[in-house]
Amino acid sequence: MNKTLPLIATLATLAAFPAGAQDAAAPVEAAVAVSADVAYIFNTLLFLIGGFLVMWMAAGFAMLEAGLVRSKNVTTQLFKNISLFAIAGIMYWLVGYNLMYPGDAWTITGYVGDLFSPKALDPVGTGTAEDGYSAASDFFFQLMFCATTASIVSGTLAERVKLWPFLIFTVILTAFIYPIEASWQWGGGFLSEMGFSDFAGSTLVHAAGGFAALAGAIVLGARTGKYREDGRQQPMPGSNLALATLGTFILWLGWFGFNGASQLAIGSINDAADVSRIFVNTNMAASGGAVAAIIVTQLLYGKIDLTMVLNGALAGLVSITAEPLMPSVFAAILIGGVGGAIAVFVVPMLDRMKIDDVVGAIPVHLVAGIWGTMVVPLTNDGTSFVTQAIGVLCVGGFTFGVSLVVWLVLKATMGIRVSKEAEISGLDISEMGMEAYPDFVQAK
Repeated sequence: MNKTLPLIATLATLAAFPAGAQDAAAPVEAAVAVSADVAYIFNTLLFLIGGFLVMWMAAGFAMLEAGLVRSKNVTTQLFKNISLFAIAGIMYWLVGYNLMYPGDAWTITGYVGDLFSPKALDPVGTGTAEDGYSAASDFFFQLMFCATTASIVSGTLAERVKLWPFLIFTVILTAFIYPIEASWQWGGGFLSEMGFSDFAGSTLVHAAGGFAALAGAIVLGARTGKYREDGRQQPMPGSNLALATLGTFILWLGWFGFNGASQLAIGSINDAADVSRIFVNTNMAASGGAVAAIIVTQLLYGKIDLTMVLNGALAGLVSITAEPLMPSVFAAILIGGVGGAIAVFVVPMLDRMKIDDVVGAIPVHLVAGIWGTMVVPLTNDGTSFVTQAIGVLCVGGFTFGVSLVVWLVLKATMGIRVSKEAEISGLDISEMGMEAYPDFVQAK
């Protein structure tokens, strides 16, 4: 039997419904029941399209970081972003996926999943409609979240971390740390059982990446010359704000896959409507974050700071990620707006603590991620503030604690920081042996 017939029949049925704004009020007498085959196809497409949109966020992180670091460190930052993505792909397949989604094969039930069981894809030419979607499409989509977590760490530690220790940490983060804490919620672990809610990962992905970055920044220390003895800080502007802005727009676009495909189904009219609602709320939260950053920087500094506005938009996106479906549009704007303001206020707080975060990933991903998670009960009565707080504390404590130990071990065994001379000359020369902008050599 031709497998395209159910899809054609369904599309023909849908075409019979009133179309256009003028017909919007016409009632629909009966819902269209799609076949299991059609639902399988649409659900699989949602995972695949959402997955490659989230993959495109890797380009966004690369451009954002390349624009916010100094020109002598751009090549190194670009290398870190492509290498961490490749490492995440292999390690998540080898260890992470089944550790995160163990089914009934928990090593420690509810806490540690199935170790060292590489993911098996669908057999060639086969698919089971009753499964609801392709197993390979699910793996592909979930992998992108793992890579995103590692990307967050990259920007914070820029301009002074050695490459090989960073890559080793990436292996541990993507193979073990992220899959274990994410399994507590998305794999059916103890947080899921207690009613914790994190729709697309404000805490499980973004705050987790922020906690790992915070641990690394504390152990690594600030860039040479960043904080003066008199307590003031030395501005170290990025190399290319056009690249940083491009990176922000790429991330904004990719977020529609990040949040939208986290609905996990689009094989019914209701799911399609919900995915559309998620897209709108995601966009409005980003807008709210950007506008809030514009207003706050103007009031605080007398001038608008573009880098703060970029991070304000990203903080708005992070904030809505924990619950992009249930809020009204107005609530989404407010949630994103508070996230954008948080990003502006937390940056000077970190500077006062002499925690050097080159791209502002800790305010955007960690702090705004916590805010987004904690505000969920205001629009979703399926959880509570206490439950949300427990989830944040568990994920944060585990991720920060394990990351801190890993960074300290790496520091004691092989060192994690380049020499002062290498830092001054730039990591592009000391670590990579090539410059991103060879025609504009730094004065020595």
